[in-house]
Amino acid sequence: MTVISKTKPLAQGGGALRRNLGLWAIVGLGLGYMTPTVVFDTFGMVARDTGDAVPAAYLVALVVMVFTAISYGKISTAFPSAGSAYTYVRESIHPNLGFMVGWTSLIDYILLPMVNCLIIRSYLEALFPEVPGWIWVVIYCAVVTSIIYLTMRGTSNVNMLLLVFSIVVMAVFVVLVVAQLMRGEGAATVASAAPFVHDGVTLAAVLMGATIVCFSFIGFDAVTMYAEEAKDPKTVPKAILLTVLIGGAIFIVSSYLTQLRFPDWNEFAPGGDMQFVEDSTLPIIGGLVGGDVLMAVLTAAGFCATLASGLASHASVSRMLLVMGRNNVLPQKAFGYINPRTHTPTFNIVLVGAVSLLAIPFSLELIAAWINYGALIAFTFVNISVIAWFAVRKGLRRTPGQIIAYIVMPGIGMLLTGLLWANLHQDALVGGLTWTALGLVYLAVITRGFRRRVVAFDENQAVTGYNKVVEEPAGE
Repeated sequence: MTVISKTKPLAQGGGALRRNLGLWAIVGLGLGYMTPTVVFDTFGMVARDTGDAVPAAYLVALVVMVFTAISYGKISTAFPSAGSAYTYVRESIHPNLGFMVGWTSLIDYILLPMVNCLIIRSYLEALFPEVPGWIWVVIYCAVVTSIIYLTMRGTSNVNMLLLVFSIVVMAVFVVLVVAQLMRGEGAATVASAAPFVHDGVTLAAVLMGATIVCFSFIGFDAVTMYAEEAKDPKTVPKAILLTVLIGGAIFIVSSYLTQLRFPDWNEFAPGGDMQFVEDSTLPIIGGLVGGDVLMAVLTAAGFCATLASGLASHASVSRMLLVMGRNNVLPQKAFGYINPRTHTPTFNIVLVGAVSLLAIPFSLELIAAWINYGALIAFTFVNISVIAWFAVRKGLRRTPGQIIAYIVMPGIGMLLTGLLWANLHQDALVGGLTWTALGLVYLAVITRGFRRRVVAFDENQAVTGYNKVVEEPAGE
């Protein structure tokens, strides 16, 4: 027998998220999350791993993300609430599987703010080598946490200002590179297929590179976290696709011209010092293209873009934790709390800031690998959710159009994200599977040995509704 019991209101503290974000504010948060200048930060390591075919890796990743973004757009119309992959899988397939997808994707949501912290630390260490790196980590975490703690509207405005500045500087960089290529530097041309295909480039290498750069696209996934703060929830699918397409265009154009300007990645590793490509290569690229002035300006743009990403990613993960808290999957009193004065999930915001302090001992390459594990799991299951909800549960599989929209396209997205997942770095698989195993143990505990559903919850009752705990007999 199924037993449904009511518990206390879902929004602890009596607060609610406020609908004050328009289409371009949400797109700006998504692009800020993606950090456009990250193409320069990771350029050295991706060029090394792909055999100098960085734009090819971005193109493959973009194709995968477009299919997945379309699936996000479709499923977000069915469930216009915060929670992203966690919510979609929980509602379309099964609450317990939703929990596992949410738990697994937490690894990329929680660690992405740490990536931004690592990049900021590397910039400031280069500018002020006499100052210990941990000091910059502490200052960064305190500033970002404080901004998000106080207001979401303010977070959006600050994010947009930082994003616009970084894109303007990237446009100046593109103009300078084009002028140098026309003068005969680098590949001495602005039109060449070499950045995509040349002798020595293999599909396996490009796929490996795509698994590295796919974490740059996570911003479109984060857009769904603002569904409850959008002025019109119907703009979310459009915001998702715009974020992917605009971000992808920025990545491909920037990496294409940079690859032509630097056809050999060894230019970034003088004397065979691999540390130059394992850390951010943005300052090196700026210095080689425009000397100390451009290096300083491009580093400033990278700093602003990374700070914008830090704001967006920090805000997004705090909202995912909020949804899991409201569902009582995580302790509701803490994680489900919304401050009635600031209208923000303050406990979650402070917690993410504290976790970001762990950036002190880690490297960018390792954290990026772990992020990709969680992101690709989430992307794969969102594609599956479209099939499960629309084609299976709603029966939208009777016409050719429905079959293409709700089976073929998400099926292609699922296969493509699965292909990237199969090519993940071994460290990502080991760390990710360990995290997933911990989640499975926790799920077994809260469901009393998988004998009940972890939660059944209507997100439309986010403020005034009640949580439903559904107990089922074993084996049902």
